Amino acid sequence: MRMLRWFCGHTRRDRVRNEVIRDRVGVAPIEEKLTQHRLRWFGHVQRRPPEALVRNGVLERVDNVKRGRGRPKLTWDESVKKDLKDWNIYKEIALDRSAWRLAINVPEP
Repeated sequence: MRMLRWFCGHTRRDRVRNEVIRDRVGVAPIEEKLTQHRLRWFGHVQRRPPEALVRNGVLERVDNVKRGRGRPKLTWDESVKKDLKDWNIYKEIALDRSAWRLAINVPEP
């Protein structure tokens, strides 16, 4: 946001909202871009062969480890599942790269 404000010639002191500056510059919301990148990586992992380390679960969290008190931390798998549900995308589409790219694309305004 600091760079976008600099492009527009505004400072924080001008009290111009972030949405106004993003619309003026023509940048998509950051939350949607983060979701897009997370889903892009998910598609890459899904297209890997089953014997790949990322795919077969070697790099996943071990379930028999004692977790701390309080609310459990949000895992990458849970965030991807939530993103897929929010965007109404099926994970089977990830096997077709061109269809997956069209499904997760966030257009610039």
